[in-house]
Amino acid sequence: MKTSLLFLLGISGALSAQITLTKAANDPLSGDTVNHYTVTGTVNNTATGANATFSNGSLVQGAASPTVYSTPSAAEITTFPGSTIKMASGATTIFYKSSATKLEITGVINPEATLNFSVDNGTYMNYPTAFNVNQTDNARGNFTSSVANGLFSGTMGTLADAHGTLIIGSRTYTNVLRVKFTQNFNLYAPFDVALTNPIGTFTNTAYSYYDGSHRYALLTSTSGNISVPLLGINQSTSSAVALGETFLATADHAKKEDFTVYPNPAQDFIGFKGNTGNYTTANIYSLDGKLIKTSDLKSGKVQISELPTANYFIQVSGKDAKTETVKFIKK
Repeated sequence: MKTSLLFLLGISGALSAQITLTKAANDPLSGDTVNHYTVTGTVNNTATGANATFSNGSLVQGAASPTVYSTPSAAEITTFPGSTIKMASGATTIFYKSSATKLEITGVINPEATLNFSVDNGTYMNYPTAFNVNQTDNARGNFTSSVANGLFSGTMGTLADAHGTLIIGSRTYTNVLRVKFTQNFNLYAPFDVALTNPIGTFTNTAYSYYDGSHRYALLTSTSGNISVPLLGINQSTSSAVALGETFLATADHAKKEDFTVYPNPAQDFIGFKGNTGNYTTANIYSLDGKLIKTSDLKSGKVQISELPTANYFIQVSGKDAKTETVKFIKK
């Protein structure tokens, strides 16, 4: 099992401001293609705590490495029960189960190995996730590879351990939440159904940096190790990817017509600015991910006068349009 498996298992505030990751704003969506690039250089994950500065200005854009999300086929759902979304990056595929409150991993496939979490899915993210939220879940299943087959059991952890300012390449992002993901599995022979004598271990640690304007992490780095002494296997790997936009010069980025809502704060209606011609539906969610209202966009505006005063997310979508999610205030 090489870098691709180790990385993809790891793969999504300034001053007093902090963001919260929610299902509405951060769950992966079928149909999305994420413009990822590999990163040249070592990601600096040393900063911790509140109002940190994540200094990664020396990182350089590497090769394109897009990530595509789609709906699993019937056969794939049979193999990895409960799967609702499929992520493909190169030769590696990860299957997820998305529910109202969490995102779980149901399976991983790549040329080196397959992990099937059918006994006990591993929770990748509980919603909502904010600074200092710490989550741990048990996971269990079977693995197959060209050199060994067997069972695995262990834990998956998620800790939002820092927030602050991310400097990456020539760009600076404020109000960034850093989430640490860990996986610690023991590996067992296929006949050891009682899981009493581990033959090896698999460990992985990843850091992902999120802001309030993007569904997917701005930057993700990962490091992991696989050890099976009986087979002479002891492999450590590390890698990182970032959104393509993080390496755009500020002037180039400013030329893009960003999707925004207006007015914000709003009292009676929400309108939209940017390339909105292909959007047909708007969903409004509370900050904890509960769907509050659905509206069509025939008029180009969404009535919100009946909503209580609060902060919300509005998510717009269409058949041939990239889904956009923006936070707004109802006054």
